[in-house]
Parts: sequence; structure tokens; C-alpha cells
Amino acid sequence: MTAPAVLPPLSAGADRILRLFALTALFCVLVAAVLTLSQPQRDSFWRNLWFSECIGLWAAFCGALVHQLPWVRRRGPRAAVLIALAVGAPLGYVLGYTTAYAVLGEPVHIAGAADARLAAIGATLLAAGFVSYLSWLRSRLRSEATARASAQQLAAESELRMLRAQLDPHMLFNTLANLRALVDEDPASARQMIDRLITYLRAALAASRSEHATLQAEFTQLAAYLDIMALRLGARLRYTLELPEALQGWPVPAMLLQPLVENALRHGIEPKIGGGSVCVSARRTEQGLEIEVSDSGLGLPPEPLPPSEADASYGLVYVRERLRARYGQRASLHLLRGQPSGTRAIVRIAA
Repeated sequence: MTAPAVLPPLSAGADRILRLFALTALFCVLVAAVLTLSQPQRDSFWRNLWFSECIGLWAAFCGALVHQLPWVRRRGPRAAVLIALAVGAPLGYVLGYTTAYAVLGEPVHIAGAADARLAAIGATLLAAGFVSYLSWLRSRLRSEATARASAQQLAAESELRMLRAQLDPHMLFNTLANLRALVDEDPASARQMIDRLITYLRAALAASRSEHATLQAEFTQLAAYLDIMALRLGARLRYTLELPEALQGWPVPAMLLQPLVENALRHGIEPKIGGGSVCVSARRTEQGLEIEVSDSGLGLPPEPLPPSEADASYGLVYVRERLRARYGQRASLHLLRGQPSGTRAIVRIAA
């Protein structure tokens, strides 16, 4: 037995057109009812319905077609709707009447006495106006959605700049304080820390000039940062970075992973007696990209943090906002308990 054929899903544009024609057809039923009630002696409801549907659907088609012309869309939403109405209404009237009479096999009468055509013209204008209003409303909702997405992205970028202003001095001052102690006690380690600090600052400077980076650039910056922290914490910190060669060029928001690694160190490794390990890995999945920052530190608290301690998780809030602004619903951040201890922060980005 052969499996039944599965129809491919409709595109978003085709779905919008079908909804437009369905609403127009329903509106034409109302127009036909009004015409029949206002002039019951002239035509039956079914004849009024036939002419209303032909005129309304032709007006909808012509108006939608004119609205999609590039030179019309460039004139702005309001002007585009008015042009579509001005062109679609008369074309819909003429084509609708021609189609209706042709199908009925009657002589075509598009023009005639004013009292005989006034109701039809009114129905055409109502249908065209209704269709134009729907087109304008859809354009307005789309513009508002675009404006909201842009505002969210700007807010996320502002938070990124604020985060950089907070992170860099904090990390820099601690590193310089350690350097001062190492210069006399362990010059070799001091030189190594200076080299890693230069690498980190060069990567951070490159990230500050662009809102996007590759995974290779992100991992290079994390390697320099973790090298510096390993010199500070000594044997209390061990780390691994796993980035397949095929994923090195994958684009991501700049400094996306830095807050997750800092949280792992600040809340997991540093408070734990004996320290622990941090692992940052990236892998390709069927859905897209998955990045994990895991540690063997203290782990998550037994209960969710109260609102008064929300500032402690500002890095997680920042990462979620960055993902939402860049990818919308196509990306997510999940925080899980590690086994037997520690925390796992998993970023998923759909391809």
C-alpha cells in the first residue's frame, strides 16, 4: 500500500493571501444581505451575493497586486493603501461585473442608470475599503513588530556595552594586583600573565568594535581569560575548551559566553574548597548549534534565588536578552544541575 501524498505547507505569503480572500468573501456575504434588505424588489439575495463576491474578490486581488508593486510600497504604508484602493476599486468593479455576467451568460452591463448601479458601486467601494483597511492594518502591525524587535536589539546592545564597562575594569584591576605580587616572587609567571592579558585585551577590543564574532574568536578570548584565572587560582582551576574545526567560523553575538564562564568561576569554582574544573564545548546537532559551559563547582542552590538576589544572575539575564534580540524564539539558554556536582549552562541556537 502506497502512503498518501503529503502536501507541502503553505508559505507565509500564500497563507496571508488566503486569509485576505476568505475575509473578503465573508464581508461580501454581508454586503449582499444589506443590498437585498435595502432593495428587495430589485434582485434576489443569491444574485446579489454572486455579483458581490465577483466584485469583492476581484477588488481584493487587484488591490493586493497593486500594493505589492515596489514603487507603490516605497511611498509609505498610507499612500500605498490609498493607491491600492484607487486602482483596485474600479478594476474590481469592471472585472467583477464582466466575470459575473459572463458566467451567467447574460449581456454585460457595466454602465447604466445611476439608480441601478449605485448599490453596486457602493458595494464595490465597501469591499475595496475593507480590503485596503486589512492591508493597512497588516502593514502597521508588521512595522510595529519590526520597531519592537529593533528596540529590543538596541537595549541588548546597550546592556552589552554596560556589561563590558563593568567586566573589564573588575578583571583588569584584579589581574594587575596579582601581577604586582608576581613581579618579585615569580617573574616567569608574571611574564606569562602579561602575555595572556595582552591576548585577552586584544580579543576584547576586537569584540567591542563589532556586535558579532565567530566561535573561534570567542574561544580564543575565553582561553586567554581562563589562562589568567588559572594563574591566579593555581591548582584550584582546571579547564578544557572543545571547539570542532567545522564550527570555528560559526557567527555568534560578541562576548556571548564570557558571562557564563565568569558565573561558573565566581559562583562555582572560587567558593568551593579545592576548586574545580570548567569545560566549554560546542557541537553541531540536528537542530543547529549547542554550546555548553559546565563546571564542577558548588552547583545551583536548592531553591530559586529570591528577587533580592537577582543581581547575582545578571550575566544569565544578559545572555538570554542577547539571544532573544538576535534570534528570537530560535535560541535559548538552559541552566541544569551537574552530576555529581556543579552547573551546566546550555545555549541552543537553531540553524
